[in-house]
Amino acid sequence: MAAQEKVILDPAELPWEDGSSLLNLPRGVKIKILSQDKSTGRMDMLASFPPGYVEPRHVHESYHSTVLLEGTWIVEGKVLHPGGYIFGPANVEHGPFACPQGCLVFASFYGSPEHRH
Repeated sequence: MAAQEKVILDPAELPWEDGSSLLNLPRGVKIKILSQDKSTGRMDMLASFPPGYVEPRHVHESYHSTVLLEGTWIVEGKVLHPGGYIFGPANVEHGPFACPQGCLVFASFYGSPEHRH
């Protein structure tokens, strides 16, 4: 297996993309894929959720780590502020995630980021 190349970038230089089909989420979520290693299934991204967005309860085959960068996130009733952290094990149901004022998160997936509802 070849080592992944180093990535150094300014996310402001990347365009926002519609993330609803890649993530299998309701319309409105936008993503910037920062780094991806297809040999290991790792994908790092920024995800932006508009005000009032609710990510429904779901499960996915990957585990992931997520850090809230901007906004307020209400996760399973717990209010998170910037710096709030979530680790989601593979195949364990979690959510809903509500963004009353909108929010920006960093997420790192290991495996498919597709959400199953």
